[in-house]
Amino acid sequence: MDFTMLVSQQKTYYHTGVTKTYEHRIKALKSLKEAIINFEPKIYEALYADLGKSKEEAFLTEIGLVLSEITEAIKHLKHWMKPKRVKTPLVLFKAKSMLYRDPLGTVLILSPWNYPFQLAINPLVGALAAGNTAIVKPSSSSEQTAKVIDEMLKSVFEPQFVTTVLGSATLAEQLLHEKVDHIFFTGSIPVGKKVMQIASENLTPITLELGGKSPCIIDLETDIEMTAKRIAFGKLINAGQTCIAPDYVLIRPELKADFIQYYQKAVKSFYGDDPLAAAHYPKIISQRHVERLMGLTQNEQIVLGGKTDGIKIAPTILDNITFDSKVMQEEIFGPILPLIDYQNIDDVIDTLRTKDKPLAFYLFTNNKAFQDKVIGALSFGGGTVNDTLMHFASHYLGFGGVGHSGMGNYHGIRSFNTFTHEKSVLIRSIRVDLPMRYHPISKMSDKIVRRILK
Repeated sequence: MDFTMLVSQQKTYYHTGVTKTYEHRIKALKSLKEAIINFEPKIYEALYADLGKSKEEAFLTEIGLVLSEITEAIKHLKHWMKPKRVKTPLVLFKAKSMLYRDPLGTVLILSPWNYPFQLAINPLVGALAAGNTAIVKPSSSSEQTAKVIDEMLKSVFEPQFVTTVLGSATLAEQLLHEKVDHIFFTGSIPVGKKVMQIASENLTPITLELGGKSPCIIDLETDIEMTAKRIAFGKLINAGQTCIAPDYVLIRPELKADFIQYYQKAVKSFYGDDPLAAAHYPKIISQRHVERLMGLTQNEQIVLGGKTDGIKIAPTILDNITFDSKVMQEEIFGPILPLIDYQNIDDVIDTLRTKDKPLAFYLFTNNKAFQDKVIGALSFGGGTVNDTLMHFASHYLGFGGVGHSGMGNYHGIRSFNTFTHEKSVLIRSIRVDLPMRYHPISKMSDKIVRRILK
């Protein structure tokens, strides 16, 4: 495929100006929403084939979130697009200051395999709302979902407006070398570094949605049964293959026995006595990932689960883990939950400050002072108190990382902003022309200007 020609065609179409109009943007969003609804059965089939996701989980974590984003964009698009007038300094009298929301142009969206529909189409919603053309490159690891995305987008959009590129990571790397106007990447930290390096060749702006080891702290003042249930929910959605899953739990030793008991109870209520036999318990994406995950449990104290059928891995808890343990040296990305004891929250804060800033953070406590102390002391992309994952579902909360967990954010208006350049324009009056700005500047004029600027 000639990617240079593809990008050129998209830029040519963008420069016709048609994508900038409200009418074109709103039509694109409505067409996308209609296409998703029409292709819903095929999307379910593909997600089950790739990841073993049930219809219910697929709607909750993939299709439903995208439809909600589109509804939000349609509702507010006219307001988001409207130029905004801001204040003008007195020294610039007489003039008005305006902020115009310009599309960036042609954008490239690179999506991962773990939420292959949602993480490809959600950014596309923002790109279309902002008036861009778009190239979508889904992960080849979730092959069936990628094929459905391709078929769906072809059914409603011309390739010079929105197109899909299918194939290996090699094709994605080739695309990165093209002169697009923005790159939106969701994936691992190592690949994110490579994306950033290649993007620098053309000074292409990027959004990086990465990951990392997202901690979960349990305070003594909490409902331990509900805490265990909500952590199990967040850890086991998509069999733990979630960038914002609680990666590990910091827990007081006196709470540990109850936590393990209630976690096991939650697992049984979700997936029955044998999660490996549950049709709605997702599978691990590949044999290579199964082997990697099982390797993390070797020589560790397994207090729950630890089994695999070669396709799925049972919900697993590892006890007596330290920050030096093998399982703590990389993002887990699977249904394995390490428990780390702590006694003093100040020691926890000091330790976490030495680690890379995580994409997500979870805290379970009924103590407001404890909550404020921990949240105020630590840096992370986003988080939830007394639950897991839920901050991701809000239009009103920007989602994104900080430091090693990413840069930039999206969801709701922030998706629109991500794919928009806020163009500043000062509009001067020709009816008033103050002489004090011109040379030679008198002492009086200089004095007046100094007073105004100070």
